[in-house]
Amino acid sequence: MESFRETVRRVLGALATTGRVLTGRQIAGRGVTVFPDDVFLVSYPRSGNTWTRFLLGNLLWQKDPVTFTNIESRIPEIYFNPDRFMRALERPRLLKSHECFQPHYPRVIYIVRDPRDVAISFYHHNVKARNIPDDYPMASFVPRFIAGEFDRPFGSWRENVLSWTALRQGTPGFLMLHYEDMKRDPATVLAEVAAFLERCFFHNIDASPEALQRTIELSSPERMRALEKQEAAQWVLTKGTRSDKPFVRSAISGGWKSQFAPESIAAIESAWGDLMQHLGYALVSGSVSTAAGSHGEIC
Repeated sequence: MESFRETVRRVLGALATTGRVLTGRQIAGRGVTVFPDDVFLVSYPRSGNTWTRFLLGNLLWQKDPVTFTNIESRIPEIYFNPDRFMRALERPRLLKSHECFQPHYPRVIYIVRDPRDVAISFYHHNVKARNIPDDYPMASFVPRFIAGEFDRPFGSWRENVLSWTALRQGTPGFLMLHYEDMKRDPATVLAEVAAFLERCFFHNIDASPEALQRTIELSSPERMRALEKQEAAQWVLTKGTRSDKPFVRSAISGGWKSQFAPESIAAIESAWGDLMQHLGYALVSGSVSTAAGSHGEIC
């Protein structure tokens, strides 16, 4: 039976939520108001979404480059902004999300990244956020990463990626980007994204070679790291986290090859190898999952 104190806490919590909704202070999140001309930039966490936001922001606002202080008013993240603020943005909107498959998202740019690199980036992200200590063993982190423990609302990497690729890949209004392709040939990928956005109500985008090159330079890891040093205390995702640990790290592909022990590589490939191979990621351990099992359910 619920105690009196628990009842009071529950009622006060419900009243607080109601107050936020009535005053327009409710964070958008999964309940964000969706308009028919919206485009969602979606990925599993630490898959290059922030870098992609800089690329697209600098492509769309070429005369006023993107910084960490203005990114939330241009390509806002649904988890940090009130729905009232989001509804007031100029349309069409480009919004950041980490959600598993959402059937009401009308158009989606989905970023996929090698989960071995995602794991490395996620480890350092959790150190920065003080979720784990500096000396936390990578061998202990990897099983928790595979289980999706650190961002349960978004599922595991497999669940998140599979939910979108199984249900949307190959359909109109869905564009999948590989982080590795973006690193290898950003101009070609950006031109593809610009053409996609032109079909999605974003008009008059300058995708000339000169504009693409300037966009890439304005979105370089070096510039982003310099901006982070200046603006980290003002950006919602970094303020309150450890200032001695960067949010924008090496931003390379294949870093797992030198940072992972063989058993950690084998654990990820054993859990998700079938999906990794389907997406074009070569395996090195000889371990591969052949059935969805406990990691294969769609969110």
